[in-house]
Amino acid sequence: MAQWEKLRQLESVYLTQVDELYDGDAFPMDVRHYLAHWIESQDWDRAARDHDVAMVLFQVLLENLDIQHSRFVQGGESFLLQHNIRRFKHSFQRYQEEPYNLANIIQWFLAKEKEILQNAELAEQVQLLQVQQNPMETDCQRNIERKMADVKNKVQCMEHTVKCLEEQQDEFDFKYQTHNMEGTTNEAEKTEQMKVLQALLNRLDASRKSMLSGMGVLLDGAEELLCVLVREELVQWQRRQQKACIGSPDSTCLDQLEKWFTTEAECLFQVRKFLKKLEELMGKVTYEHDPVKKQKPALQKRVDSLLTSLLKSAFVVETQPSMPQGKGPLVLRTNVQFSVKTRFLVKFPELNHAMKVNVSMDREAPLVKGYRRFNVLGTNSKALNMAESMSGGMVADFRHLVKIWIGSQLHNLSLSVTEELHIINFNTEFLLHDMSVSLETSSLPVVIISNSSQQQSAWASILWFNMLCLEPKNLLFFANCPVATWPQLGEMLSWQFLSSTTRGLESNQLDMIAHKLFGKQQSYDACKISWTKFSKENVPNTNFTFWVWFDGILFMVKSHLENLWKDGYKLFMDKTLLKKKQRGTFLLRFSESIRDGGITFSWVDYSPTGEPDVRSVQPFTKVDLCQIPFHEIIRNFQILEEENVPENPLLFLYPDTPKVEAFGKYYTEKSGADSQYIKYIKTKLVFVSKENTLEAKSPMYSDTVEGEGSGPMNPRYGLGGEAFEPSTLPPSGLIGDPLPPELPLSPDPMFSVAMLIPDEDLNPTLQEFFNDPRMYDCVDFLSDDTTFLEGALPGLPFTAPLQPCE
Repeated sequence: MAQWEKLRQLESVYLTQVDELYDGDAFPMDVRHYLAHWIESQDWDRAARDHDVAMVLFQVLLENLDIQHSRFVQGGESFLLQHNIRRFKHSFQRYQEEPYNLANIIQWFLAKEKEILQNAELAEQVQLLQVQQNPMETDCQRNIERKMADVKNKVQCMEHTVKCLEEQQDEFDFKYQTHNMEGTTNEAEKTEQMKVLQALLNRLDASRKSMLSGMGVLLDGAEELLCVLVREELVQWQRRQQKACIGSPDSTCLDQLEKWFTTEAECLFQVRKFLKKLEELMGKVTYEHDPVKKQKPALQKRVDSLLTSLLKSAFVVETQPSMPQGKGPLVLRTNVQFSVKTRFLVKFPELNHAMKVNVSMDREAPLVKGYRRFNVLGTNSKALNMAESMSGGMVADFRHLVKIWIGSQLHNLSLSVTEELHIINFNTEFLLHDMSVSLETSSLPVVIISNSSQQQSAWASILWFNMLCLEPKNLLFFANCPVATWPQLGEMLSWQFLSSTTRGLESNQLDMIAHKLFGKQQSYDACKISWTKFSKENVPNTNFTFWVWFDGILFMVKSHLENLWKDGYKLFMDKTLLKKKQRGTFLLRFSESIRDGGITFSWVDYSPTGEPDVRSVQPFTKVDLCQIPFHEIIRNFQILEEENVPENPLLFLYPDTPKVEAFGKYYTEKSGADSQYIKYIKTKLVFVSKENTLEAKSPMYSDTVEGEGSGPMNPRYGLGGEAFEPSTLPPSGLIGDPLPPELPLSPDPMFSVAMLIPDEDLNPTLQEFFNDPRMYDCVDFLSDDTTFLEGALPGLPFTAPLQPCE
């Protein structure tokens, strides 16, 4: 298939490139279209080098245009087509003396067509490999690529124009020198020669003006493209990087930006080269009212300004500071190594190892009393190079320590250590093609801690800052901290799960959290939460903040429940959903009253009168889950009813999935007495309770307890014996404090208690509980001595002997 026919069948994005290619008057698209077969069958490369061949092709081209005009006339085609063909033939007459210039032009256009075809074929191969791009990104990229192609095309045309201009000037200079050397005395001949020289000079002047005008248009396009790259694409990448630091899945790859920045820089350096060539030509031939002398300084200043802006924006921090085993990026610890990587987006091979990057810290620290300052220890200078980048980019990868020193400051401001923000600065010098530009960039603000116990609070500061702040150098952000809307906070909380477990929070789970924070609302979009409520103020009746609670749950999921979470099991659930489900339906939910995260399950039973009876288990902590997987707890969980018959009340995972179907794939091969967890299972105290009548006074910040709901409270404690009421436990020698709700009876993991408890404080002490004789009735898995309990709880005397089961 002919090349022109292939071009006409391309997709619209490539047809646009063809339109832009033939946008000028150098070689009309009409001529290319109507003479396509003849044009593609000629050897234009040879014609560009051989004057005789070029002259033959030039004459044949004019004849073909006459033939095409005759066809239009005979075919009754529009007058406009006939007029255009005559105009094109007349325009080509200017190549009468130098037909090889026309051959050069046609050859160049054919080569550019081939490039477009090759790009289209490459894109088609990529599609065959099923590499799909985001539609919105593709539209944006197409717009930039179109602008980029336009600038490149203008540069290439300008390059050809410069060559033609140089040839014209050489011709004028040669004839002018010849005229001076001959020194003819014939006035008529001298006058005729002067007319020829004047015509050549007029033509040269017109070409110079045309070139300068075209250069202005070229810079208009380059400036428009620069604005898109610097003010839109780079800013959007910086915001994506900021969000990616706190868990967002946004892409932060710089390869595409690097390609665009490099191409733009190449085009602008080409314009500088053209201006230098003009200055050289002006040095050889100049005259009164020379347009180059008048317009070049302004053009030079403009291109240098555009290039400087591009180069300054091209120096970025590709990878933000982070510790190898930190909670996340931007939290650093004194005397612990951190890494950070800078990148220069203008990738010129001649700059490899030529630009030295220097690093410093707290160069613009705020003048606040007690505000700590830091030094960077390690190598303070490193060269940008291509060896340290997977993609071959120009990068400098640093490894450093930070060391504290406190300076005397002026203003008093109450900021905690984890609310102090610090910036790492980088600078380098660009020097190429007689152009020197000082470049600077800086990291996002970091929080620097001196103890690992501060890491949780520091990470909260990083989350809040990068969620809300669009001014990366605002180091006093926490002095006047803005509030967050629920959509902002909910998205950020979901990112924490997404980045840790590859699964974020679903809308119903986010609604559960919002309900705990703000109460029942028709919509949570207008709800707001302050920094203090998020990270500094304890939840009422607890000794921890909302963030500590949430982070504890996140840690538990990542450490012990990741498989369940990744497989889509819902763990943020409201137990009131069970009231309309069949007996034995259970759901999983996180505890709201355990600092470091706890998970529990609730199930529904029915009384003889048909009333739903929702029961809850004392939350399991990370101490429990280190000993036995949660799915094994669900598998082996049992309670004893009135007739002392062990029963697993967990039958269907909400809404109606059989337990084995839901959890069977996680079970170990052995079960019962052969289970590797049997010792732990047998040493587990179980407290069983029904719901109570306590109502939540407010959402998260309330006196909410684990057993909130409705219905009479009737706690049942089971350990293989009969149930008994807490009020009947006999007082005894008190050892220790009363047993608090939802806390293990012992720190010993072999006896930490997973309790189904009443939703109020337990009255008996731990000593009283174990001293009650009824506790040991019919305990069929214990021997007739106290070895087990003494081993599990060393130092606690027991007054009640264990009785074998009858």
